Amino acid sequence: MSIVGKTFPDIQVDAMNEMGDTFKINILEEAKKNKKKVCLFWYPKDFTYVCPTELHAFQAKLKEFEDKNTIVIGASCDTPEVHFAWLSTAKDNGGIEGVTYPLVADSNRNLANMLDILDIQSETYNEATDSFILEGDNVTYRATYLIDEEGTVFHEGVNHMPVGRNVNEYLRLIDAYAHVQTHGEVCPANWEEGSQAMSADSKGTAEYLKNN
Repeated sequence: MSIVGKTFPDIQVDAMNEMGDTFKINILEEAKKNKKKVCLFWYPKDFTYVCPTELHAFQAKLKEFEDKNTIVIGASCDTPEVHFAWLSTAKDNGGIEGVTYPLVADSNRNLANMLDILDIQSETYNEATDSFILEGDNVTYRATYLIDEEGTVFHEGVNHMPVGRNVNEYLRLIDAYAHVQTHGEVCPANWEEGSQAMSADSKGTAEYLKNN
């Protein structure tokens, strides 16, 4: 179920920084107490293939996110120890050394379950063992959440495992939402910072279509 337009879940989860320190983080509180937007992106597993390309891509754009008053947080269901091992592995050996934003370690899957982003294809009850057998890896899809300064989700997107994200699109969405917040206008298709926006009425639409 989508949580766009709703408050992000209020829950503490484990996380790790680039120094190897494990700490508790509450995504909702990070947005509200710092009065910043948050870009939270989930990836399936450490030490895999598409995942390090995404983590490095977000790192390469980190200054641009910061300039837009936005915190970047990565997340998976790996443990903090596995995160640190990956952070300690050189980029040219498939690692994420050099990544400086925090990484959520949702190893108990509490937050991923709340967001309903786990790869569970089916769940079968085994009467003999009184247990459930899961089909699927039980890791997260490539889910991305953009959260505003009040903790409200203004974007949610989910990619399947093989498809990496375009980091520039999240920067564009942040620009668009900031424009709405500041000017009260709405942003048409393919809007980019500095281009024409619209008033949210039929006259605004007609004027925009006339000029575009």
